[in-house]
Amino acid sequence: MNDSGLTPAELIRAWSEAIEQPEVAEGLRSLHELIAAEVARERPVCLASGRCCHFERYDHRLYVTGLDVVWCVRSLRARGGPPSGLAEIAAAKERGDCPFLLVDRVCGAHLERPLGCRIFFCDRAARTWQEDLYQRTHEALRLLHERHAIPYRYGEWRMMLEMVARANPSS
Repeated sequence: MNDSGLTPAELIRAWSEAIEQPEVAEGLRSLHELIAAEVARERPVCLASGRCCHFERYDHRLYVTGLDVVWCVRSLRARGGPPSGLAEIAAAKERGDCPFLLVDRVCGAHLERPLGCRIFFCDRAARTWQEDLYQRTHEALRLLHERHAIPYRYGEWRMMLEMVARANPSS
């Protein structure tokens, strides 16, 4: 379902309501499990370099869908994870990194992270399979939006986090 004509607040409300539906929540969990199984099978090396979180320094971006970003933010809030308010997002944009990157190069949203974070490894050997895995799981996520008539938007991570924070600080 296209999101044209909907305000950011309407989009956030639609995504928030959607993740409360058992079929949608299970669809997201299934994608996370599929990714975990593929990553376990491929066994990429994580160097804990922080490259995955330093968008500007390493010239890459993280893109997410509406369900992906709201799932992450709501799950973080439910467990009392790091804040994702406008101040944290603005500071991350200034630094050129992710608002959930902690001082010791650890992800503060590791359990809740979006699909792209679950798949990306700076291990050169991972390049052979991670793009295919991302395409497959992103398409499945897009179809989840479509099957449940959930507005679809795909955007840069910090921009989408900012939209959530501006539209509904309690989502």
